[in-house]
Amino acid sequence: MQEGGRTPAPGLRIGLVCPYALDVPGGVQNQVLGLAAFLRRAGHDVHVLAPGGLPDDAYGLEADRFTSAGAAMGVRYNGSVAPVAFGPLAAARTRRWVAAHAVDLLHVHEPLAPSASLLALGASRGPVVATFHTATPRSRALRLAGSALSGAVDRIDAGIAVSPTAREVVVGHLGRDAVVVPNGLDVTAYEPSDARLPADGRTDGPPRLLFLGRSGERRKGLDVLLAALPALRRTHPDLEVLVAGPGPRDLPPGCRSLGLVDEAEKRALLRTADVYVAPHTARESFGIVVLEAMASGVPVVASDLAPFAELLGGAHDPAGRLFRRGDPEALAAAVSAALLEGRGPRTRRARALAHRYDWSVVGPEVLAVYDDVLGRPALVAPVGEEVS
Repeated sequence: MQEGGRTPAPGLRIGLVCPYALDVPGGVQNQVLGLAAFLRRAGHDVHVLAPGGLPDDAYGLEADRFTSAGAAMGVRYNGSVAPVAFGPLAAARTRRWVAAHAVDLLHVHEPLAPSASLLALGASRGPVVATFHTATPRSRALRLAGSALSGAVDRIDAGIAVSPTAREVVVGHLGRDAVVVPNGLDVTAYEPSDARLPADGRTDGPPRLLFLGRSGERRKGLDVLLAALPALRRTHPDLEVLVAGPGPRDLPPGCRSLGLVDEAEKRALLRTADVYVAPHTARESFGIVVLEAMASGVPVVASDLAPFAELLGGAHDPAGRLFRRGDPEALAAAVSAALLEGRGPRTRRARALAHRYDWSVVGPEVLAVYDDVLGRPALVAPVGEEVS
């Protein structure tokens, strides 16, 4: 529709590449699927390449818009075991996908991970945007990769970092800049509502703490939380601790391991917890689960990592409680204070802050990067305005 002499820019054909298997839960995977859903709502033709298969909860992505780069295998990367695909078969599948789709723009995530993103970057001959999620400021491996893969890095037309912490890694290791565009979230899917409580309708009972993450990774900080329990049980003897996420782990009495949970189960757990605890100790570039907890209206207790403090509105007056990372006594004190305070002005402020990260805000920021690369007029209007 043309009005006032202006015509909306036509939709783009966009290729999104995730280095990690989409059918294995993870923050990068959720970002790729969430971005694909936003871009399609905005009228763009989106195709996704990733290892593994398409999960049941794929944010509405149809099977014919997904291509597998091959079976995923676990490789240690950025302090965890990443489900990636590499080697001759993955390279051949990636080359065929790039050639067959002839996209206007390729958007790869974690381009230096040994997987589909790096392979797609090497096969691409058109405009490329890359999103960097990693926060490893002293990574010798990343410095070496940046040097060895300088040719691949040079193919990137624009870089996105999900936080200032991630941007520092890009600048320090790759010698190039990146614009900070945070991760996105469908905030409305997490907003608390009595009508959306799980079937147990939990409104009382013993205080419930929730930990979400890979329990076997030390940097996720479950050991810090468990070390704080004796002090917490002195004041809250009936305290219940729920641990959700992959990884076998022996837990003390009063703690329950839920194993891997899907997105719907995660949202239900967040809505019915009394406190969400993020005791992570290192290498967190953003903190998507902290953001999900904020949107859910649950009181948040988090370690004082810079990305967590930023999400909560700053270390001076956070919309949650920050404690010194790795300190069980400080964690126990913060949880006790959060349990005493409960839901109120602090959690309402956290929910308000979460709206800054809704896809309706973050999505247009990603599209603005595409505009700059392609030299196009704005593809969508600023939030609150209509495209004419």
